[in-house]
Amino acid sequence: MSAIRPPFWRRALVLLSHALRALGLGLATAWGVMALHFALPGPRAGVLLAIIGWALLGSAALLAPVWRRRYPRLALALRLTFVAALIAIVAWWQRLEPSNDRDWAPDVAHQLSFERDGDRVRLHNVRDFAWLTPETATPRWETRDYNLDALSSVDMIVSYWMGPAIAHTLVSFGFDDGRHLTFSVEIRRERDEAFSISGGFFKQFEVNLIAADENDILRLRSNVRHEDVYLYNVGLPAAARRELFLAYLEEAERLQQEPAFYNTLTSNCTTIVFNMVDKIVSGLPKDIRLILSGYLPEYVYEVGGLNTRQPLEVLRERGYINPRAQAVPYAAGSRTFSRAIRQGVPLANGDLSSPDETAATP
Repeated sequence: MSAIRPPFWRRALVLLSHALRALGLGLATAWGVMALHFALPGPRAGVLLAIIGWALLGSAALLAPVWRRRYPRLALALRLTFVAALIAIVAWWQRLEPSNDRDWAPDVAHQLSFERDGDRVRLHNVRDFAWLTPETATPRWETRDYNLDALSSVDMIVSYWMGPAIAHTLVSFGFDDGRHLTFSVEIRRERDEAFSISGGFFKQFEVNLIAADENDILRLRSNVRHEDVYLYNVGLPAAARRELFLAYLEEAERLQQEPAFYNTLTSNCTTIVFNMVDKIVSGLPKDIRLILSGYLPEYVYEVGGLNTRQPLEVLRERGYINPRAQAVPYAAGSRTFSRAIRQGVPLANGDLSSPDETAATP
């Protein structure tokens, strides 16, 4: 008498449970491999051995059902060992803490700090590097004084370095005397580290808030790295400009007191800025373009932050700074550079920037 086959739905459920189990084990193993690769301290050979051991254990746990009938105790031992190792890795991961005390790369070696006396602020560790190559520069960290009453403009800069969806977002504040100061939320790399999108998911980097001269931080992207850089004037009233500037200073102070890990999705150059702006301009919608920052100009345009009298394509075309930036030698000075890159850029109020609108002193 032949055995009765279980109904189709039951067989389907069994297959589904096996598939989900395999998927869960595969994802847990892959996550552990990446976490060990990016965050486990020690000699590289030791890290590699840990990764190989974890990957082999995950593979064995995945194959445990195949051995269950012939070697039930072995299959059970493999499962329990995998669970114990996973718990240990998660516990280690949860104990990882960000720090401000590491051997940092030169361009992120210092943190912004400030003193405020009413409308006047003194900023320490403003970066003004002279970049020679994408990796080398003549370092210079400065102390600068600014008057909050002299804040005259806010610009959003979007620098594309990996396709149309991925860009770095910077915010630059203009003052009545023609100076501009740019804020950039960046990864804080150690001296021997390089940027990694994957590493940004796995606590490889801390966050640093850089305040820099445009002749440093924008020239680096347009002239030295040859990224495609676009500048958009943002329509913020005077009170909101002031609040946003102070929000950057408060964020810098917070990061000094409470170091934080950079996260490619949740704590990056765009999401941190959005969180600051959201406290100033209420009702801003959440949007996938806050993560796919290459499309951020479309988002800001739709919420009315840019000059909507012009099509966005016109703003993008006129906001492309590379040809103008590359025509200005470094020695010409920061105010000349800042004035040049804004030539022809539509202002949020509908006007056009021109060389005469900014102080001409280099």
